Amino acid sequence: MDDRRTQAEQDYLKAIFDLGEESQPVSTSLLARHLGVSPASVTGMLQRLAAYRPALVAYRKHHGTRLTSEGRRQALLVVRHHRLIESYLHRALGMGWDEVHAEAHRLEHALSPAVGERLSAALGDPARDPHGDPIPDRELRLPVLCEAALSTVGAGGFVTVRRVDDADPAFLRHVASLGLVPGVSLQVIGSSSFDRLLSIRLAGQSEPLVVGPAISDQVFVESGA
Repeated sequence: MDDRRTQAEQDYLKAIFDLGEESQPVSTSLLARHLGVSPASVTGMLQRLAAYRPALVAYRKHHGTRLTSEGRRQALLVVRHHRLIESYLHRALGMGWDEVHAEAHRLEHALSPAVGERLSAALGDPARDPHGDPIPDRELRLPVLCEAALSTVGAGGFVTVRRVDDADPAFLRHVASLGLVPGVSLQVIGSSSFDRLLSIRLAGQSEPLVVGPAISDQVFVESGA
């Protein structure tokens, strides 16, 4: 099977993977907004991806699109390379976790599967990238995550941060300044249903933090300290 997709094709496959939830179809308009292109451009690319043999997407006009099993495999290969590159840039080159996403997006298309495996081995086959996102394994399998947004945790809950949304570098810098990074344990010591504010105490800290949904909706935790 040919993994030599163009950069644009890889971007579309990865975008459909990122936007699809529970195998729900992704609309043309959503893809257009996500990729910053016109709906007509999206339609043309989806028709192209559907015409490959094997097809990479299942597409019906006005019904959105889904990845086929082959499309998902190729999307996961791009995701694996992206997250491995982020890990390398962060660990080996000392780049901040707020810097690596954009750089990895530029480099992911140039990485061959063989070099990707060497990179993974050199890093010790990491399970997660610097933001806590799981890295697909060599068989392109993703683990089932038992995580929830911090905003869903009730008062008294002990949790550990596992993953932080990486879409906004400014957000990453801010949560890092608060200490809300993967691996840190905390307790929710109070919550307000009216304004969705949480009072939390990080392990080893005496002073509590108060965070709103702009933070707590984008920090993902697992039960247990």
